[in-house]
Amino acid sequence: MPITAYTFALSWAPEFCKGRETRPADAVQCSGRSGRFGLVVHGLWPEGRGTWPQWCPTARKLAPAEVRRNLCMMPSARMQANEWAKHGACMVRRPETYFRVTRILWSSLRLPDLDRLSKEDNLTVGMLRDRWTYANPAWPREAVGVKLNPRGWLQELRLCYDRKFMPEACDKRRTGAKDGAPLKIWRGL
Repeated sequence: MPITAYTFALSWAPEFCKGRETRPADAVQCSGRSGRFGLVVHGLWPEGRGTWPQWCPTARKLAPAEVRRNLCMMPSARMQANEWAKHGACMVRRPETYFRVTRILWSSLRLPDLDRLSKEDNLTVGMLRDRWTYANPAWPREAVGVKLNPRGWLQELRLCYDRKFMPEACDKRRTGAKDGAPLKIWRGL
């Protein structure tokens, strides 16, 4: 399936970690022993025509050195291995290439202060998009998808890129919540 675009998914770690603080599988991200995380990389997903190509055949495994290199942006070895197998193998031949592209995209972003934003009165999804585009002026608001959990808490940002990794408007499937939707951001307190 030809790749038509990309989605760069950034998870909000405090919301993910709620109730997972003592789970060994989530220790790096959630225990607090490795620090506190805010936005972290969930994955870089190739887009096909209306779907995400997934689980492309590969014999290549993720090396421990590569996992260590990525822990600050993606603090879960299990997640890294899963994202390579599920999405990365559909993009490139080697996990090192997938994670090099992911690190380049991650390093190009300026993350807004979501802790500060969480304290705003009458917070909306549109206010989050505004903060994102203020921190990243090259990003159009339409290129920032916002996924909320069923209770209205921030779960994930989905940044939309074209085939050349330039920000582009998200399609309906990736846009998520509308600008006027109420938003809550868990700070892990």
